[in-house]
Amino acid sequence: MTTPKPANDARRSTKRRATGETTIEIQLDLDGSGSTAVSTGLPFFDHMLDQLGRHGGFDLRVEAEGDLQVDSHHTVEDTAILLGQCFDEAVGDKAGVRRFASGLYPLDEALVEVALDLSGRPFFVWDVVMPESLPLGSPPFDPQLAEHVFHSFATSAGITLHVSLRSGRNVHHIIEASFKGLARCLRDAVRVEGQAVPSTKGSLAVESRSVPDREA
Repeated sequence: MTTPKPANDARRSTKRRATGETTIEIQLDLDGSGSTAVSTGLPFFDHMLDQLGRHGGFDLRVEAEGDLQVDSHHTVEDTAILLGQCFDEAVGDKAGVRRFASGLYPLDEALVEVALDLSGRPFFVWDVVMPESLPLGSPPFDPQLAEHVFHSFATSAGITLHVSLRSGRNVHHIIEASFKGLARCLRDAVRVEGQAVPSTKGSLAVESRSVPDREA
């Protein structure tokens, strides 16, 4: 039987990150209703983050301003890093959570497999070969950045995450199925079913908070 979190034990986080390249603020509530409000200056990325909140059942607010005149890389990366940090803080000590989740997620011809573990050990596998594609949206989102989003999020959140493409030709569909799959797996993994931390070690604290290398 599922043991609900006490009403006063809110799994929420609000964080702000400001650099010479981006200014970002994120509010995340893991026990929300799927309400989202996302503005990054990149409509396609907004659409993907909206999928993450709605299908994850999270309340998610993202306000990001970045140097889009350079390209979308800094905005996308820094948002993913901060979102991972928010998730790590919101999920807390992970007492009672299911921890593991996996599934197959279709979107028309695309089929993506996602599996994750709230292990506290950041690890990421991206077995997705993207078809050639033009950037998506305007200002443009480079499809190659999809891998970077998942990597940055998983590393900052302390998650073991595997994403594999089973089939697919349309790049939009592949990326969207990946985000929806991540959302559903996170929703399942953070579900509270007991009281103890699901680990023989007694802790699922993040062992490393390093993020992917990037240019200075």
